[in-house]
Amino acid sequence: MSRLPELVALVRGHLGAASTDGVGPLVAPGLHLIASTTVTEAQQLVYEPMLCLILDGAKTTTLGAESYPYRAGEYLVVSADLPVSGRVIAAPYLAVGVPLDPAMIADLLVEAGEVVPEITPTRALAVSRMDDELIETVMRLVRLVDRPREAAVLGPMVRRELMWRLLGGERGGMMRQIASSGGRPDQVRRAIRWLRAHYAEPMRIETLAQVAGMSETSLHRHFEAVTAMSPLQYQKQIRLQEARNLLMVQGRDVAGVGFSVGYDSPSQFSREYARLYGRPPGRDMARLRADPSLSVAV
Repeated sequence: MSRLPELVALVRGHLGAASTDGVGPLVAPGLHLIASTTVTEAQQLVYEPMLCLILDGAKTTTLGAESYPYRAGEYLVVSADLPVSGRVIAAPYLAVGVPLDPAMIADLLVEAGEVVPEITPTRALAVSRMDDELIETVMRLVRLVDRPREAAVLGPMVRRELMWRLLGGERGGMMRQIASSGGRPDQVRRAIRWLRAHYAEPMRIETLAQVAGMSETSLHRHFEAVTAMSPLQYQKQIRLQEARNLLMVQGRDVAGVGFSVGYDSPSQFSREYARLYGRPPGRDMARLRADPSLSVAV
């Protein structure tokens, strides 16, 4: 019998005080609690490399034109920074997130004497079923939450075991892609980092190809293999997510926000914002301020 109910009870018992809706802060020894008491509308956010174990409820994540549903008993692996749309479709929703550390994964491969071959970039998001070995490892990590003295020593060891379990599982190839230095996956990561840092600047594909160290044709092919979108589409989603953040936090004027994230035309900014969020900026902000819970990312 699966040990998932035992893990669910353990998480609720240890982290119950932090179980407000949204993504909780990093809890020692390296856990995020992700919770929602209700189904949600689609929310735009950026996933960074992580493991997410779904303990209760269900959610669907959209990457480009692809949708990934997942529910209790499954886990999500993300191997690159991805702008996505996520929606809780069954509540209560409860998940535990663990950031994936490229250096830790690389160290494990070195210690195992594994020579990572040239890896062809693959989609940086996938869903699999949990097994009891994975669940038991996460349980040991959760038990350290209220044992800070032990967590300082044992936490890194348990996280290493967790990374090792993933390396030996169905998504081992994705884990190796996170840790690869050199080769196509690393070149795509360079392009992603540049786009995230320079999202407000005009993007010339030849410049991005130089940053990545690839030909323009190769960049397009491998970038889309990882992210399910073109570099231009990726930049657009990052721009619009940042615009929404600025409008919510700073309450600046719509045109000024559009210019600050790289749009020269207020009308184009408004059209593309409405295409992503369903409403033009002004109406979207009025709605979110009337009901702040709508802006809580899960």
